[in-house]
Order: sequence, then structure tokens, then C-alpha cells
Amino acid sequence: MKIHLLKFNDPAFKPNLKYQKLNRAFIKLLYVFVCFMATACYARQHTDFVTIKGTQMVLNNRPYNYVGTNYWYGVLLEAVNGEQGKQRLKTELDFMKSKGITNLRVFAGAEGKANSPFRVPYAIQPEQGKVDAKYLESLDYFLNEIGKRDMKAVVFLTNNWDWSGGLTQYLKWNGYGDAPVPQGYGSANTSDGKNWWDEVRKYTTQFYNCPSCQTALNNYITTILTHKNTINGKNYTDDPAIMAWEIANEPRPMMMDNIKAFQTWISNTAAHIKSIDKNHLLTTGSEGDIAYDNHMDAYTATHQDKNIDYLTIHIWPKNWGWFKDTAIVQSFPQILANTSAYIDRHIKVAVVLNKPIVIEEFGLPRDKHLFAQSATTISRDKYYKHILNYFQQSAKDAGVIAGVNFWGMGGYAKNHPEGKIWKPGDDFTCDPGQEEQGLNSVFAGDVSTWKIIAERAGSIAHN
Repeated sequence: MKIHLLKFNDPAFKPNLKYQKLNRAFIKLLYVFVCFMATACYARQHTDFVTIKGTQMVLNNRPYNYVGTNYWYGVLLEAVNGEQGKQRLKTELDFMKSKGITNLRVFAGAEGKANSPFRVPYAIQPEQGKVDAKYLESLDYFLNEIGKRDMKAVVFLTNNWDWSGGLTQYLKWNGYGDAPVPQGYGSANTSDGKNWWDEVRKYTTQFYNCPSCQTALNNYITTILTHKNTINGKNYTDDPAIMAWEIANEPRPMMMDNIKAFQTWISNTAAHIKSIDKNHLLTTGSEGDIAYDNHMDAYTATHQDKNIDYLTIHIWPKNWGWFKDTAIVQSFPQILANTSAYIDRHIKVAVVLNKPIVIEEFGLPRDKHLFAQSATTISRDKYYKHILNYFQQSAKDAGVIAGVNFWGMGGYAKNHPEGKIWKPGDDFTCDPGQEEQGLNSVFAGDVSTWKIIAERAGSIAHN
């Protein structure tokens, strides 16, 4: 049978008025249906993004409360270790997923060429304004793999500390000389005998009054945010595997007399990020009021910014002097008391600002401050349980704590039993280069710790 297709204006096609009206009505109905389906598909796609409703994070119209970890090196495994790195990444992701871990805090990549043994030598931005495709594609690979597993990433875009380049690298690139380097691991002084902490504070704070440094960082941020994943073809701005961007890891004014310049930089950078990406959440990456020399009003003012979606805090009993040397057990009651007080006072700020808060870094060494994976983790387990119980109760009460990211995932890494400093060729643990490897890492074999994590993650997921 031969079928003739006629156009509406074909002389052979002369429907009566009744059928013309029906035809127009059908076309209108079809148009409405197509628009409805397109809108529904768009809405379905965008429900996969985490959003904010008051003090709650929301995913797919339900509260999003998560147990996560820090896993900064995950984005490097494919680039640095090839097929072996891919396999380690997949194995560790599957392991974490089985324990209820759904959120991974990572960096976008290191900046600059390493000029000390404490720095990550694999740079996504080896020179100012130039991005190494190898490491950017490794980030692509990571995001694609976590997306397959319905996990989400929090990505910090630079670093206050020079273990990954960070702000000090931009200062070096723009004519401010080298950042102060300690004489050696654990040294309080620089090679010329000055106090390292005083010198690094004075050096880093210059970034907030360096327009060329800030422009260079903004250009890099633009490159990352506007990138299209080479594996799955998704624009980063449209990828729900990313939960949030962080301006920096642990940004600090460093010198409180420079607080206004610091806050202006945070505000301007936040506005820049939001002008490019309105799908993802944004936060600062702050440790809390300790980053402001315990000035809570300064921490509060920074996080009042309309473009900052949620607050963050970090808790480091060892680094903050809550115990000395190996005296973890002796000081443990005070460690718990200080931790609770720190969380409580930041919760009050989150309530006032009507924003969620995430405890996105916390850690404790193994018992007796040992590094061998055979060493016990009794105090660490109790500490994790304390913070996770805190979070569990908040989730149950619809409180302001949206999530936790413990520090950090050591996975299947092998470290030196004496806690040696990392060097190229060593396995990545979560401990950065300036710290002993195994100091705060939770390895896959830490059965008792993972039991606590999995139990709390499962309970929180069902609240």
C-alpha cells in the first residue's frame, strides 16, 4: 500500500473546519505535553543536587544528613598510579560505601612545583594560569566513579596551608618570594632562626591585599568550575556528584589586623563562584573561631555572607594543645569537654544565622601516639563515638548539624610503622606531607573504628 504524505498547504489536503480545529487542539496539547515532560526531566535532574532549607540540607525532598570522610588524595590516584590507582580507588570507594560513607571531602588539586619535602608534588596547576590535563582528567575520573555510587564530593579549591601550594603559591608567583619553611619536621623555627609560625602568618596574610594573586586564583577557579568532564561529558556545574565547593581548606586571616581584607576576599570569591555555578552549595572551609584567634564575632560575620550556604568547623585536639605527647588517656576527659564546648558554641552561631553546620574535620592519633597499623585505637574509637553520637542526636532532633567528615581515609595504604614523612613513591594516606604518615588516618583494617562509623551512619540514614 502506498501512503501519500500531504502538507497542510497542499491543494489535495482540504479538511473541513471541524478537523482543522481538532488538529490545532491536538498540536496545542502536544506542545503542552512536551513542555511538561521537559520540565519534569529538568526537575528530576536537579533534585539530585543538595539544597538548603533553613538549617537543613535537603536531597530529593528529604533531609540530607551524612557521615563522610576526608579523602583528598582520591583525586590523584588515577593520575599518579595508573591502573593500580584506579583499582585502589574503586576498592576503597566500594569499601566506604559498604560502611555508610556517602560524602568525600577532596581538593581540586595542588598548585605549583614542590619546593619542600612537605608538599604534594603532583600539581594540577604547575604554573600560574596553566592546568595540567593529566590531573584534571584524574579529577574527572574520581567524580565519575563516585557518581556511579551515589556518593557526593565537597571540593576545596585552594588551601591556606602550603602542603598543596595554596595561597602561598600565588604569593610566590606574584613576586612575594618563598613562603617560610621550617628547618625540618617538627621544628618551630625557620632556617634563619626565626619563629616559623610568626613568619608564615605574616607572609600568608599578604594574599588578602594582593589583587594579582586574587585574580589568578579566580581565573583558576573559573577553569575548574567551567570544565566539562572528559569521561561522562557532564559540565562540572551540572554534576550532582559534587555537593559543594569550598573556597579554601582552613582559610584564616592569619593576622587579625587584616580581618577586613580577609572578609572582603571571602565575600568577593563567594560571589565569583556563585556567578558561575548556582547549582552547588558553597562554604568557606573554616576551622571555626580558632581561625580568628577565638573571635566568634569575626567567624559569624564571615559566614553571614548571602553566598555562603553553610558553616564548617574542624576539631584538632593534638594540634590545639588539648593533650601533650602521648598523654591521650590522661587528658581524655578534657578532650571530650573541649570538643563538646567547641561544637556547642558554633551550633549557636548556626542557629542565629539560620544555616546548617558541618563538622568536616576531626581526628585523633592511635593509642600511645603510635603509627603502626597494628597499634590499638581505643581512645580514637571513643572520640569518634562521642562526635558521631552528637551528630546522631542532632539528626534525630532535626538540628543544625548536617554532616561529619572524619579525618581521614587511609584505606589500603601501607605506611612506615614509625610514622615517617611521606616521599614520592609511598602510598597516599590521608595525612599530608608535613605530618607523620598514619598519624590520623583510618585504615581499612581498623575494624573497631569502622564498626562505630557504620553503626552511626546506618542509624542516621534511617532517621
